[in-house]
Amino acid sequence: MYQYSDFDRQFVQLRADQYRDQLTRWQAGTLGDDEFKPLRLQNGWYVQRFAPMLRVAVPYGEINSAQLKVLAKIARDFDHKEDHDVSQANAGLSEVPTLPDRCGHFTTRQNVQYNWIPLSRSADVMDLLASVGMHGIQTSGNCIRNITTDALAGIAVDEVADPRPFAEIMRQWSTLHPEFAFLPRKFKVAITGAREDRAATAWHDVGLRLLRNVDGELGFQVRVGGGMGRTPIIGSVIREFLPWNQILNYLEAVVRAYNRFGRRDNMYKARIKILVKAEGQAFTDQVEAEYRDIIEKDGAPHTISQAELDRVSAFFVPPQLKCDRKSADAKIAHILKAAAEDDMEFSRWLTQNVKPHQNPDLRAVTLSFKRFGQAPGDATADQLDRAADLAERFSAGEARVTHEQNLLLPWVRCDQLPELWREARRLGLAKPNIGLLTDMIACPGGDFCDLANARSLPLAQAILGRYKDLDELHDLGEIDLHISGCINSCGHHHSGHIGILGVDKDGQEWYQVTLGGSDGTRLSGEPAPGKVIGPSFAASEVPDVIEALLDTYRAQRTGGETFVATLRRTGADPFKSAANAVRTSTARATA
Repeated sequence: MYQYSDFDRQFVQLRADQYRDQLTRWQAGTLGDDEFKPLRLQNGWYVQRFAPMLRVAVPYGEINSAQLKVLAKIARDFDHKEDHDVSQANAGLSEVPTLPDRCGHFTTRQNVQYNWIPLSRSADVMDLLASVGMHGIQTSGNCIRNITTDALAGIAVDEVADPRPFAEIMRQWSTLHPEFAFLPRKFKVAITGAREDRAATAWHDVGLRLLRNVDGELGFQVRVGGGMGRTPIIGSVIREFLPWNQILNYLEAVVRAYNRFGRRDNMYKARIKILVKAEGQAFTDQVEAEYRDIIEKDGAPHTISQAELDRVSAFFVPPQLKCDRKSADAKIAHILKAAAEDDMEFSRWLTQNVKPHQNPDLRAVTLSFKRFGQAPGDATADQLDRAADLAERFSAGEARVTHEQNLLLPWVRCDQLPELWREARRLGLAKPNIGLLTDMIACPGGDFCDLANARSLPLAQAILGRYKDLDELHDLGEIDLHISGCINSCGHHHSGHIGILGVDKDGQEWYQVTLGGSDGTRLSGEPAPGKVIGPSFAASEVPDVIEALLDTYRAQRTGGETFVATLRRTGADPFKSAANAVRTSTARATA
């Protein structure tokens, strides 16, 4: 895990000091609202439906136990709903929502958010974050955002090369880059080093994939122009193979071309995906021309030397763990025996929440933050504290925020799995549902976000409440369910096997349902947006629609087919008919 240098720590603390000065001047009235707004946004402070929202950067998802402890303290001491007016009038909703507080929220971009911290206390929070090398820099604004990667980076068995050193080098290059601080729109980069694309790179403004050519040389496949939102587009490959040491020079060329030709007159058409789609080969030609100029005229200033890669890579060596002398096979045999003697839930946890590791003595374990009564991705102050303890005891003090809004422990010894399971279960973090229906992705929706058309969290709760039976969940198998409260797609509904999108109809909350989306993983197949199955549904109908879709899957599947495999074999018509029958039934009941 990368360790901040003295320069890094000083830089982050100075940024916190600068923000405190800006906040003080704003409170005193010597800095106006219009002047303060971009300053707070550059540090991750938004203002949402009821209160400010803070987005904390977690570069490529890596976080240590000390940082988790500070995040817990912030949740406990600062994230208080009672500090704000949450009246029905302010909500603008048919009922006052029950909104969680004193918690952090894991996002799909491997960050952490808070929803109730008053701006008057924001500088104190910045100081706390700085004390453990954390901040909110470039978590907002039209700049290069947090660079994301596979939560299994550096440990995945299908990995060609570890992407984390490259992600860190890109982080240092992109942070406060003077040319790219005011792009036409926000800009998101994802990188994977594995054969299976668990980082959903095709859905990003730039998606990078480490691979080796026929000569065994390491390089990147470069995709540009992916994105969700109003116009879901899969990124186009514009370089099949780029030598690894040229990646910063090439990224510089991509973002220069975007900065120069991207639209600034219409925010809905300002993302790079619109430019790439409109220009096609002409955009690729422009990038290549910029790249040639950077190499030939500028002297390739951002070429990564082997020495620099080695320096950064040295921060990502595996921790030294004391393992007993039993062979890995003996350990696994012991664990399986314990599973048989303990209970079925442990066996299921081993199957769903525990992943193979490059080191046969180790495993990667996902702590599930998806359970009834808690918003998907929410972690209470106590859970953050306990997760920090688990990371310290079982994972060399390190955890990873996952794309699916959970927390992964990357360095767990095989012989400690039974003990970790017992501890995680006691804390409510061992539900064996990773990859299953209730391991859903959901944005905060209209309960918090003032951009949302509809609420996401009540739907998530209704589905979590309906599908509590583990036997049923495991029978249904792997299903990606994604929920977004608006077309901005923060819940990634486009890439869900089942996607739910909140829409506004004359001030009422309605929901479109899509089927067959994919983020590009082995199970889901090639990345693709889901297809809408018909007119939108009322909120009360959506849980029944989901049940109808799943009943259709059960009736149509053959052998061990997954939901998405059955859908692709049969086509959407039987699923569409089942969903529309729910609407018909509702209409008859209310007639």
